[in-house]
Amino acid sequence: MEENKNKLPVSPLLFMLIGVLAVSFSAIIIKWSTAPAAILGLYRLVFTFLLLGPFLLTKGARAELRGMSLRTWLLVALSGVFLAFHFIFWIGSLKYTTVASSTILITLQPIFVMAMAYVTLKERTSWQAWAGAGIAIVGSTFIGWGDLQISGMALWGDLLSLLGTFVVSGYLVIGQYLRGAMSSMVYSLLVYVFSIIVMFFYCIGEGYSLVDYSGREWLLFVLLAVIPTVFGHTLFNWLLKYVSAAAISMAILGEPIGATILAYLLLGEGVTWAQWVGGAIIMSGIWLFLATQKKQSAEPKTQEGFTG
Repeated sequence: MEENKNKLPVSPLLFMLIGVLAVSFSAIIIKWSTAPAAILGLYRLVFTFLLLGPFLLTKGARAELRGMSLRTWLLVALSGVFLAFHFIFWIGSLKYTTVASSTILITLQPIFVMAMAYVTLKERTSWQAWAGAGIAIVGSTFIGWGDLQISGMALWGDLLSLLGTFVVSGYLVIGQYLRGAMSSMVYSLLVYVFSIIVMFFYCIGEGYSLVDYSGREWLLFVLLAVIPTVFGHTLFNWLLKYVSAAAISMAILGEPIGATILAYLLLGEGVTWAQWVGGAIIMSGIWLFLATQKKQSAEPKTQEGFTG
């Protein structure tokens, strides 16, 4: 992989910084919107699919689709359900808690992935990784306790963020299981289709309007697809050709830092001492966890998944 790095005209670090800044805007755009969480999730994926969906028309993708078994289709559909509810829970969390709390808590995603992979795929994990997970969980408890002192609604937002982190881990574990049978892009785009279907019927069931939104809201829907998804997660996927998956995983840890700074500058949100301390504990735990993982353990966490 080292030789591939020289093929880029500039340092991969520049693209990593662009990706971190892009995903950091996810929570900000959501905060700017007054649309329901499921509507935001629905149109984020609709516009993302309109941009990236033509990839499924390529010869390689069509051959891959023809070779998929019924079991694979069912797993992809289940993954779509997981991703849909990730958006419903995580975007919903930002209606109740701060950008800092919500984005810091979602960095626990690698730990949920590890736990699910341990149970479902029987993957072994080092004691150092488990220690890192334990440290991060202590930090998340600290943030929850601090937010409870602010209001019960803030704590509810924290719980929604954790639920969103848990279900998106199902999407990533299934992707890890299927990575030998299908490409990351095909997997992601098919999951988007099933997620769109799930959120469409969820919105209908909740009585949400699908079209009655202002021009400003439609602009935010498009920005949510273009900035954090295309220039964030898709860019990280592309960078895997030039840098290690572990490096991408570490870079993504910059999202809560970037999002918190942007929330202060653009939304006027401050950071409590509990968030500072809890966030520092979580980040140190996640750093220890990722530092002990082999490259193949880091790959599922970066395959066009959603940290935000």
